[in-house]
Amino acid sequence: MPLHQFDYLLAIGTIFAGLDAWNIGANDVANSWATSVAAQSITYLQAMVLGSVMEFAGAVGVGARVADTIRTKIVDTTLFNENPAMLMLGMVCAVTASALCLTLATRLGMPVSTTHSIMGGVIGMGVAAVGADGVQWISKEGGALNSGVTQVFLAWIIAPGLAGAFGAIIFLITKYTVMIRSNPALWALRVIPFYFALTATLICMLLLWKGGGYKITLTDAEIAGTIVGVGVGFGLLVSITLVPWMYRVVIKGDWQLRWWHIPLGLLLLRRPDAPPPPEGIAPVIKDYYEGRLTKEELEARRAAERNDVEATAATSSGSEPDKITKAEASASVDSAEDNSAGTTSPLANVTGPPRKSLVGPKPDGKWYESQVLFWYFKWALLRGVDQDINAHNSDSKLSGNIEEMHAHATHYDNRAEYAYSFLQVMTAATASFTHGANDIANAVGPFATVFQIWNEGIVPEKSHVPTWTLVFCAGMLVIGVWTYGYNVMRNLGNRLTLQSPSRGFSMELGSAITVILATRLKLPISTTQCKLGATVGVGLCSGTWRTVNWRMVAWIYFGWFITLPVAGIISGGLMGIIINAPRWGYSV
Repeated sequence: MPLHQFDYLLAIGTIFAGLDAWNIGANDVANSWATSVAAQSITYLQAMVLGSVMEFAGAVGVGARVADTIRTKIVDTTLFNENPAMLMLGMVCAVTASALCLTLATRLGMPVSTTHSIMGGVIGMGVAAVGADGVQWISKEGGALNSGVTQVFLAWIIAPGLAGAFGAIIFLITKYTVMIRSNPALWALRVIPFYFALTATLICMLLLWKGGGYKITLTDAEIAGTIVGVGVGFGLLVSITLVPWMYRVVIKGDWQLRWWHIPLGLLLLRRPDAPPPPEGIAPVIKDYYEGRLTKEELEARRAAERNDVEATAATSSGSEPDKITKAEASASVDSAEDNSAGTTSPLANVTGPPRKSLVGPKPDGKWYESQVLFWYFKWALLRGVDQDINAHNSDSKLSGNIEEMHAHATHYDNRAEYAYSFLQVMTAATASFTHGANDIANAVGPFATVFQIWNEGIVPEKSHVPTWTLVFCAGMLVIGVWTYGYNVMRNLGNRLTLQSPSRGFSMELGSAITVILATRLKLPISTTQCKLGATVGVGLCSGTWRTVNWRMVAWIYFGWFITLPVAGIISGGLMGIIINAPRWGYSV
């Protein structure tokens, strides 16, 4: 029967579980979409719309599986059988501590691990309530390393390295198969159907490997056949629809085509050549390296800024420096910027319209007037997505010299990068789906325990995560994405390494593979770690070790290191104070 005497604990747990889920959306979703926005494959508004849909779908459809690990396999819940309300209180303390830590980190723009936070909270309350022996540091079933806290510590070590390896392998294949070939744009069109097939296979794999609350009645052979069939079918669909469309746009420079022409597929190959684009038409293929200089261009500009009359004009040939003026050096840099990245599209010289604000300026008038009230409504609804994320990539003490870091990375053909922008959006959506599936457990696990104990009055023997708790926490996660996701996202992206569609695609797919593998193995790993590992792996393969911002990498690692103990101290302190507090009104 329900423990109505503890209604206040259910209310407090609901509030802080919602706040925890809000912070997961505001802090962690940047891991899935920061590279796509930084690489200019998608706008921030588009990323938030897609992110909201994919996060909600992953959380509600698949999140129950990993939530079981957070809920039952960190602290031995059987120790609370005599006093179920104590476990209920402990989970409230854990989610409260996690929410407080994440709120501070999100406000400061620190991309910390939400998994670390809730783990620290659960461990802290467990130590305070039943002692260190009550925490399942390792599985009691033969010492296996697939449950208990040990699996989490191992995931922290394995996840960045594994994601880095996957990301590096994917990017190296992309680099040598496509990007450095004599005709990279054409090679990109040849290989992207295989990448689309691989991504579709991974999504199907996640759904069919008993990932959600639904039952799979297929045999192992039928599951394998379905996974392969979906991947191959999607690859063929892309080959006869998207690839002909991109051929017309990328190779033929057909500026008249729009996205709704994609279903025409092979019929597009019969179109006549497009006329030259009129003045003022936004380019289809943008310069993904706009404003980012190569090493030679940066050195020439610095020489011009120093008014160095001995600036090097023949850096690549190794000849003696020529005498050039400051104006000549500046002109050479401007010319190099205009022709960077091998852009050969006829659309590259067309400028697009300036960015428009969704909220707009506040109108004049009293606060109760209709136009002012409507502006406040727009501000509340759209302020979180009305942000120019890429405008925040300036130098700082934390980020260091971004321009110097970017200068060590190779610039590739913009037409090939454009082809990979479609893949990057799909891999980002996959990463967002798997993030919702994996990380919603951080809020749902403790909250489901609180609700079950309140509703049943006992510690349930068999774990069960109610669907409504998934929907509630997923909804709060989406609100966090929509309202405050920009605060952490603007600190990622180009501040870690130079981003472009081919690089971002490799990072996101490598991270998604790691998260899917962890979800299958029921490991509550941190998507923050996966994305950072993949970013470092790809960054190292796209230039030299200088292409990675090691200062920011170290700062993020520091955030991971302190999150768990801080959350544990807060949770354990709350638990210890409450259970050992004097009972006023009772005689001693």
